[in-house]
Amino acid sequence: MKRRLPIAVRKSGVWLLRLLQWPIAAIRLAASRRRELALSRKMAAEAFAAPHRQLGLRLMPEAVSSLSAAWRQLPQTSPQQHAELSGEELALIERIQSETSSLNRNNVTRAEAYRLLFNRYPELEWAMLAHFVSRNGGWNMTDIQGDWLPRLLNEQQRRDLFHFLERSNALIFHDAYPQLLLYEHSLKQQQPLFHLLPAFGVSRFMAPVWTAFWRERDPVPLTVALIVNEQNYIEKRVVQQPYFRKRVIDTLFFNVLPWLQLNAVLLPYQYCGETRLAGLVIERFQSLHERIEFGKRLYAVLFGVPRVAEGALAFAGAIPHSGSRSDYLPDLFSTLRQPEQQPYSERLAGAQLRPGAPAIYSPELADAWPDQPFAPSEPGDWFERAEDVEPYFCELPLPPSFELTSEYSLLLKRIELTVLLNGGKERQP
Repeated sequence: MKRRLPIAVRKSGVWLLRLLQWPIAAIRLAASRRRELALSRKMAAEAFAAPHRQLGLRLMPEAVSSLSAAWRQLPQTSPQQHAELSGEELALIERIQSETSSLNRNNVTRAEAYRLLFNRYPELEWAMLAHFVSRNGGWNMTDIQGDWLPRLLNEQQRRDLFHFLERSNALIFHDAYPQLLLYEHSLKQQQPLFHLLPAFGVSRFMAPVWTAFWRERDPVPLTVALIVNEQNYIEKRVVQQPYFRKRVIDTLFFNVLPWLQLNAVLLPYQYCGETRLAGLVIERFQSLHERIEFGKRLYAVLFGVPRVAEGALAFAGAIPHSGSRSDYLPDLFSTLRQPEQQPYSERLAGAQLRPGAPAIYSPELADAWPDQPFAPSEPGDWFERAEDVEPYFCELPLPPSFELTSEYSLLLKRIELTVLLNGGKERQP
């Protein structure tokens, strides 16, 4: 009869095999990145071969100079206009506030609202960028209740992370969506209504931008300005807020997100009958400057690369946002929870599931989290000096590498290995 090795030895062997997978995965990741870089360069070359697209993503110096002059002439505080408004204007303000509140129920309603608005007014390119960023926010929210993160975080940690994501997502919508609706009503009335922006608590930084957009219809400075505005808007309200600093941002888990690649923002796009992935990874979410530059680079990929732009718009129109990662990888992720595996067992083999392995659970948002009541936004205008924002309007760089299709499966494997090395069991409260 063949002797079995002691349990401790067998477990040590399993751990050793798992540890050995890390250098193998690193080698594969390096090779994958070389391939993705080559494909990114090819797509970038296609972008430069389409002058009408590339020209559309330039920050024109004369437009930036005009905005700078307008910012320097702004009053030190936001004007209060409620008492000076007509009954018709007050009714419009109430209507926009009501519509915004209704659509700010959850991540899915917000993402869809952005998409529909872009479909009506394609010049509002920020709305489609916000749609994809919101999709990613929803995927991050449902990850918290999926197969992996409950094995890395306890219940309170997961709730704190969800509220951090939800608050950021909801605040940006609360601030930006009324601006977009005000543009829509300006078109309907055939006159600019941007003098009403202060009624929604919008920073005085945005008034010259919307005035210039109404005149020129140039989506690039408007999109960059909205990126600058929204990231500044959540800086003190979320990122520097003491509760979120202590419970989320300053935690060990949050600081290893870049290493785990859990903070990749994906742009699924359809090409030649398949769904591929473009996108970028933000390294330091804590940095306001990096978040703004990241948003600009993501915008350059989404609207500056024809293959990504066409494919991403096709994906957005064909695949409704549910919050589940099965939206873009139905062969790996499932909205149905399989019988509990305790501890978790290895399932991924490259870009596919191992034979007989269940799909990775990725719930829809409605199954993961109930709708959260929106707490009023803290008052205050972040804008102080034109000199603080002018550097963001110097260039709109296209990152050298943004194709992630092959690399993404290796990033998922890195997360799975982390779960396995952590024991594979769900964390207790």
